[in-house]
Amino acid sequence: MSHPAPAIAGRDDFLGHPKGVYVCFFTEMWERFSFYGMKALLLLYLTKYHLFADGAGYDLIGAYGGLVYCIPVIGGLLADRWLGMRKAVVFGGLLLVAGHAGMALEGAAAVSDGGVVTRDEGALRTMYLSLALIVMGVGFLKPNITGIVGRLYPVGDPRRDGGFSLFYAGINLGALLASLVCGYLGETLGWKYGFGAAGIGMLLGLAMFLWGQRYLQGHAEPPSPTALRTSVLGLRREWAIYLAASLGILPLAWLMWAAANGAFALGGELSLALVLMLVVLMLVLAWFAWFVTTQCTPPQRRQMIALMAMIFMCLVFFTLYEQTYGSWVMFTDRLLTKDLFPSLVQAQGVVVWSDSLAANTRMFLSTAPWSTWGLLAMPLAFVVAVRASERNPMTGFPRAVFLGTAGVMVLLVLRDSVVLPQTAGSLTYLGALFLVVLAPIFAWLWAALGRRGRDPSKPLKGALGLLFGGLSFVPLAIAAQQVGDTGAMASVWWLVLAYLLLEIGEMCLAPVSLAAVTELSVPRVVGLMMGMWLLATAFSETLAAQFGKLAAVDIPEGQTWDIAQAAAGYADLFWLMMWIGLGCAALALVAAPALKRMTRKA
Repeated sequence: MSHPAPAIAGRDDFLGHPKGVYVCFFTEMWERFSFYGMKALLLLYLTKYHLFADGAGYDLIGAYGGLVYCIPVIGGLLADRWLGMRKAVVFGGLLLVAGHAGMALEGAAAVSDGGVVTRDEGALRTMYLSLALIVMGVGFLKPNITGIVGRLYPVGDPRRDGGFSLFYAGINLGALLASLVCGYLGETLGWKYGFGAAGIGMLLGLAMFLWGQRYLQGHAEPPSPTALRTSVLGLRREWAIYLAASLGILPLAWLMWAAANGAFALGGELSLALVLMLVVLMLVLAWFAWFVTTQCTPPQRRQMIALMAMIFMCLVFFTLYEQTYGSWVMFTDRLLTKDLFPSLVQAQGVVVWSDSLAANTRMFLSTAPWSTWGLLAMPLAFVVAVRASERNPMTGFPRAVFLGTAGVMVLLVLRDSVVLPQTAGSLTYLGALFLVVLAPIFAWLWAALGRRGRDPSKPLKGALGLLFGGLSFVPLAIAAQQVGDTGAMASVWWLVLAYLLLEIGEMCLAPVSLAAVTELSVPRVVGLMMGMWLLATAFSETLAAQFGKLAAVDIPEGQTWDIAQAAAGYADLFWLMMWIGLGCAALALVAAPALKRMTRKA
């Protein structure tokens, strides 16, 4: 297979960063669009369409979310050793396309008769298999697309933190549009339309990555093409890896089923998926102890240990953060108003599908959020701008095209957020919206402080992230208490404030910790350490689901529910999460000076 020619030397920057960063930006934007589009709907889909109890729904999203961030440890290792990042990303993208396509097959809605729920088991088996495909696909794509970004910057390049902030904005632009588009379509037109839009997004992301390979500067190629071609059990090693990963999808699907049905749970709570994650964690920690004690110089050892401390901060933070797709969604659905400006919302007519493809297409085009078209226009504008910059690098046309399209995108998003009637699923866009807005502010802030010699250390930024993460639960706890006192729904603006505080914390911690993985890791294990960063996120997903179950509400058929009791349960959970965040932030602040010394090169 021939590889694309490298980009022309001297023309490899666009708006101050390597063009390959933007290729990764848009690839990850589409991947996150598909992932978060599905995730915004998943818990609501389980509880509303298939009539799962809250607890079973939390168990499934906890197992799914945990495994989807656990498998990247293996995907990162395989890419480091044999596949290379490019092949791993392409293979992962293909699995993701297949998984999201399967999620669009919703089957028949569940029916409850006298407390006995009858579900479409065929559709559920398809869902478990689709979730397993997504888990394996993310395992190959996620750690490696991030690793590519780190390699596009030379060692010591001051643009690295800003580049990761830009890349992180791409992640959250995808998440923002996923909630607005998939979340809205799923609860308005039908679940399959929300899940189907997520699958189309992943297909476009894969196309973007294949188009932009020439801008990756060869950093994503296999470390040893010869080793990749050697025979393993009668197959070329590359195809043996693909086959083993494909076979691994079946046990993952079984784990999804077991989590949803409470099967083989140890002590009623410790699912098989969590057991698998614990086994992976023990193996990875054993490898880490061996590596830092026998394979590292003293400065490398200090840096790797400091990096592990920052990864632990991420575990705590994302345990707080993942409540946004669990208890925050259910709390919003049940106890908050939904529209930010009710007087400006345009009422939507009842959607009635016909047998005419043309009529259905017109209905979809007239109903779909306007930001859908901006979502398609942004990558196209990048392609046009890059081509134009290569033909005439001195003109301002490429910059104008790209930034102009970005400006239109912002207007379309604002229009949809104000005009469309919102749902609990679509309101998850608030987090990503704040991140996209805050990303350039924080990129400027860190650079400005750096020029003055006052840029906070990475450990201190992590501690600030935990602080704001804990504070984000205060508005929701107050809102829950208000509902309990009045019996009326609280304002959605409490949710807006909570998201603002949470995303300030995320901008302090997450992009910086991603940059730390590529900067502090020993170069030959960057992919594996990125997998370890994602493993911390895996445990945060599972822990978040377990915490969310503390406020689970199960309403017996035909009975009304006690709003005051439900509100009290949510308030207790939110105050608990606040204290966890603040307590860990205090410990991180105390440890920050020592960790800062450990990150130094010598």
